[in-house]
Amino acid sequence: MPNESIENIASVIAYIEAHLTEKLDLDRVAGAVHFSKYHLHRMFTRTVGLTMHDYLQRRRLTESAKLLVFSKKSILDIAMLAGYESQQAFTNAFTSMYKMPPSKYRENEKFYPLQLEFHLEGSFPMLHLKDQVPWNIEFATEEDIPRWMELVRLVVDGFPWLNEEEYIPVLKEKIRTRQALILKDGDTAVGVMLFSCETGSIDFMGSHPLYRNKGIPKALLYKVMNELLKGKEISITTYREGDKADTGQRREIKGLGFAEAELLTEYGYPTQRFVWKEDSHE
Repeated sequence: MPNESIENIASVIAYIEAHLTEKLDLDRVAGAVHFSKYHLHRMFTRTVGLTMHDYLQRRRLTESAKLLVFSKKSILDIAMLAGYESQQAFTNAFTSMYKMPPSKYRENEKFYPLQLEFHLEGSFPMLHLKDQVPWNIEFATEEDIPRWMELVRLVVDGFPWLNEEEYIPVLKEKIRTRQALILKDGDTAVGVMLFSCETGSIDFMGSHPLYRNKGIPKALLYKVMNELLKGKEISITTYREGDKADTGQRREIKGLGFAEAELLTEYGYPTQRFVWKEDSHE
């Protein structure tokens, strides 16, 4: 992907973020950044992995969730700031994503983001190579934590209950026990995985959106499967079928060869376990 496209999308995102509480649509944004609607839609979706409409809705609902927890604004005021015509329309949209109405979310007093502002800093040298370079997947170290967290924030849509204060101590322990893998392109983390040697579960797997067609999830999975958890049943959890918060994670996990297993509830969130059995895919 050319650097110019990345820079263009960065300027589009900066414009969206500066006008989050205003009436925004593809026409207005395209006019502001001097692109045709068609070109902007295609370029944004290809780079971010979401349509601009979906990104905007998820960002507004995230900011709404923050206001519910950290402000005393009424739910109606928050609904209006998020661009909804009525409190009921806002409640319906919020509940479909957060799995609880705004009033209950406020009572819980626990904020977690649905979508953070999309940052695209970095040089990404491997993106511009014509030939595929073998991935050098390593055990993460504590020095990797800042770049690891940058990637986690970028792919937070696949991790629907992220609390960084709780996550970082877990990450440090996983690093200490060599259960955290990282793939870097220069100084940028482009793939990460937390796993459990004891249970065979993959606790977190993320790859940089710009590298979504580079086979990173498969490379991480095969590293774990063939070297670190050989012979174990490997499992991962993701969104249940039909969850509107799912931006494609469920489809990706099925595409990797995982089979549906039991329905779960994790951190109060409805999920489903998937299982990858080595002997069934040989």
